[in-house]
Amino acid sequence: MTLPPQPLSPLDGRYRSSVGTLGDHLSEAGLNRARVHVEVEWLIAQTDRGAFGSAPLDDEQKRALRAVVTDFGQAAIDELAGLEATTRHDVKAVEYFVRARLAELGLDEIAELTHFACTSEDINNLSYAVTVKAALFDVWLPAFDAVLAALTTWATDARDVPMLAHTHGQPATPTTVGKEFAVFAHRLQRLRSQIVDTEFLGKFSGATGTFSAHVVADPGLDWPATARAFVEDALGLTFNPLTTQIESHDWQAELYSRVAHANRVLHNLATDVWSYISMGYFTQIPQAGATGSSTMPHKINPIRFENAEANLEISSALFDSLASTLVTSRQQRDLTDSSAQRNIGVAFGHSMLALDNLRRGLGEIAVGTVTLESDLDSNWEVLGEAIQTVIRAEVVAGRSSIDDPYAMLKELTRGKRVGQAELVAFVEGLDVSDEAKQRLVALTPATYTGIASQLVDHLA
Repeated sequence: MTLPPQPLSPLDGRYRSSVGTLGDHLSEAGLNRARVHVEVEWLIAQTDRGAFGSAPLDDEQKRALRAVVTDFGQAAIDELAGLEATTRHDVKAVEYFVRARLAELGLDEIAELTHFACTSEDINNLSYAVTVKAALFDVWLPAFDAVLAALTTWATDARDVPMLAHTHGQPATPTTVGKEFAVFAHRLQRLRSQIVDTEFLGKFSGATGTFSAHVVADPGLDWPATARAFVEDALGLTFNPLTTQIESHDWQAELYSRVAHANRVLHNLATDVWSYISMGYFTQIPQAGATGSSTMPHKINPIRFENAEANLEISSALFDSLASTLVTSRQQRDLTDSSAQRNIGVAFGHSMLALDNLRRGLGEIAVGTVTLESDLDSNWEVLGEAIQTVIRAEVVAGRSSIDDPYAMLKELTRGKRVGQAELVAFVEGLDVSDEAKQRLVALTPATYTGIASQLVDHLA
């Protein structure tokens, strides 16, 4: 039995509501709209300078041409599909599409300026740069910022909540819940700065990057300056003056590596929160109508963080592949980049889905106060670090003659459970100053958090 046509990717099926806005930029239709945009702006740029005797378009003609881009919809998508079915060439189909619009607008006299001196990659590289830039800033970055805001809120609100730390999975010097969230927020803030500082490069120099056809058509024109002005002023990109037929894609490799890095920090966040939930350090807030298990009614599964893990791994794998594939092109051009770049939206889509789950997940957990307090009170031996450090300071200051304080505390605490009473008795018997004893006796695992709370201020 054959099903009706179905989306093959879960991004276009089950998860479309979470990632669908990316399709406005990183779909085939979004790419084609960008191609039309580049072709239209190149026409306007040429007529503005009166190329080959052409007359500058008036404001209404420019508005009408640009409306071809702003009004780009299903009819245009269908028309381009029909043209490509005949041309078997996606960019040539766009050229014919634009020529048809010129005819409708009575602008046939400039039809030969459509795609003038361009190779397909002149249009494609600029179109990808335009669409990736828009998708990044308009769609992905707001989702990323929503997670960053949630982490910052957690860091601020829980800055004073003590928590037993675990290094190598073993009880360690206490920290605070807020400080641990702040660590992730700080890491992601740095990566965000690197991501938004990406240069979106574009080339516009012909079949092998030499402006050969341009110079033959008009030997007197400064074509590199013309191309730079078009790429930077009309399209808001950064001009790459030295390329083969293709823009070298280094900016894409840089961006995708940075986003993959951010994905992996988020993956670390997801696994840590999952672990803390399993330990009881966080409790999950029941969501009305939700089911945790089909057979165990009591369960609330940490599915937001598990879903995020999987999608971050898929996204990072795709971004890694793109970053490594796109920087290589045989001699002056091969087409491996063409197939690879069609998966940019898929890579961003899985990252977006993970961001959506993380944002939701961070809003569906609460501090597990009872477990946090119990674990702290059950691990007084973590104060061994504090005691041996104070003794060493006292020795240096000439207020103690204890030999090898570390060994002394190792003998007392390593692999053992030591309670408050035992530690107090031990401290009271130490050869240290009364002031040092008072500080140590007053210390508890819950108060042994250093300046963890103040460290959160680094996020400001």
